[in-house]
Amino acid sequence: MTETISSPGLGTSPIGANPGKKLGLIGLILAFPFNVIGLIVSIVALRKSKKAGFKNPLAVGGIVVGLIGTIGIAILIIVSVGTLAATASFCAENGDGIFENNGITITCGE
Repeated sequence: MTETISSPGLGTSPIGANPGKKLGLIGLILAFPFNVIGLIVSIVALRKSKKAGFKNPLAVGGIVVGLIGTIGIAILIIVSVGTLAATASFCAENGDGIFENNGITITCGE
């Protein structure tokens, strides 16, 4: 447990090291190549820091990067699945061959 000191008019501040600081940095770094893992590690780091009475801007950055990356990947997956489903449907309707559809060349069954 950390001790706190009190200064007149300044409130209290925690004494000791921020227990989530290193984990926050690790979470931020991981958030770039591994969005979900970085997001989780950053959340854990932020919770540790808050519990000890510290702020952790590195963990917040990791959460932001992790969320943006995760949402971006989710959108990419949704668009890709939709495109594949539309192409499969087009090929099911038209059979094998090479077709031009709205300026896009689609090859079915080859």
